[in-house]
Amino acid sequence: MSAGAGSADRDDARLLAEIALGVRSVEAVFLPGLVLRWISPSIEALTGHSPADCAAAADPFELLVYDDDRAFCRQMAREVEAGGPPQDFELRLLARDGSVVWVATHLRRRSGEGGGLRLSAEHIQARKEAENALLETVAALRRAQALREHYLTRSNDERQRLSALLDLIRLGILFIDQDGRVLYHNRAMLEIWRFPPDTRFVGSRDAVLKEQVGRVVADPQAYHAHIERTVRARTPVSDEYEFHFADGRVVTDRSAVVKGGDDDRRIGRLWIYEDVTEARRTATRLLELAERDELTGLYNRRRFHEELARMLADAARHGTELGLLSFDLDGFKPVNDSFGHQAGDEVLARLAVELGRTVRRNETLFRIGGDEFALLVPNGAAEGLLELAHRLVHTVGALRFSFGGYETGVTASVGIARFPANATDGEALVAAADEALYRSKSAGRNRATVSARGGGESARMAPSNPDEPASRKD
Repeated sequence: MSAGAGSADRDDARLLAEIALGVRSVEAVFLPGLVLRWISPSIEALTGHSPADCAAAADPFELLVYDDDRAFCRQMAREVEAGGPPQDFELRLLARDGSVVWVATHLRRRSGEGGGLRLSAEHIQARKEAENALLETVAALRRAQALREHYLTRSNDERQRLSALLDLIRLGILFIDQDGRVLYHNRAMLEIWRFPPDTRFVGSRDAVLKEQVGRVVADPQAYHAHIERTVRARTPVSDEYEFHFADGRVVTDRSAVVKGGDDDRRIGRLWIYEDVTEARRTATRLLELAERDELTGLYNRRRFHEELARMLADAARHGTELGLLSFDLDGFKPVNDSFGHQAGDEVLARLAVELGRTVRRNETLFRIGGDEFALLVPNGAAEGLLELAHRLVHTVGALRFSFGGYETGVTASVGIARFPANATDGEALVAAADEALYRSKSAGRNRATVSARGGGESARMAPSNPDEPASRKD
């Protein structure tokens, strides 16, 4: 890796550290053997244990995970580390003061040579408390029904208190009876659906609600079909369903059949709505930061290796070719040395824009680090790749930059490798492209070279002048 790549990685690390300070969820990285490598500062706000406490603990699971959940958490972590699928589950964290905090945990195996695990934990204490409150509410309502004649006045007061409680939580609640009439909805339900705060659906038929809903969701037909399937299936508890509003918000719903008395009869269905827009945006932004180069906006080295593995698998499965163009900039270091790193950043950012216009939709451009780039080309035949390399070399060489009254420019040296002609796996394909890139530089730079590995064909060099015949070198 070049010095520029190391600097970029350090910048990325600092940026992610700054982001971690503002993220309320907990993020942690474990090395192989479940050794804690890093944990986000948010762990202290959640449990009272600082990141230093966690790092110093002989067993972070012993320090952080509630006794009853500890063995299960370790088991899930070992299974994911051993190559099992990602795991999502809820568990309780043990705070410094002895209290318990509920979190939704996501375990993913880290990609790359180092391996290990990545753990994300979202604070769901409020949701758990709301669920418990809701269960208590339903139980209280059943008791009130059984004793309604004797405790009529008390039950009315209880309903007022429960209504006030449910109006305070951020989950939208809607209850519809077996006859399709709305019996209850809280204030959060109106807020999530953007209905006026004085709207009263109680007593209305579900058809009235259905008509109102169709005006605000992005795909009314799909959402109505979801409602019909859920009600018709008569499952006790439905799976979480995610849908979008016309204004771009993302909401999930779940529902449960409510039974009354001891005769197992159904009295209706309870719906719970949660606005997860910000959570989804945060997750998307974190993903972009993890796989995008901050300066150029291009995919980074991590995403390159992921896409290389995926495209190689697709090409092998369908019997097609995959092309890799590896290139770096000639004369970039003098720009940095003469005009400063800000000038170098300007060159890279502008090149990313211009190269993005050169490549086609199915081709993916990456910044590997420093002034190193890569381009993956599905169905990349030799002649097409050479022609594409000509365009890249011409695009880079045609750009001019002005710094402090001085005009300058850079050129590109390109190495071309193909699957399966030059290599049959990702590491070998990268090595073949690097070998061809080295040949381009040795031959005078500002040109493209096709790898000679694999089938024994000669390397073909494309000079910077497209009118000059391509030379051959064994």
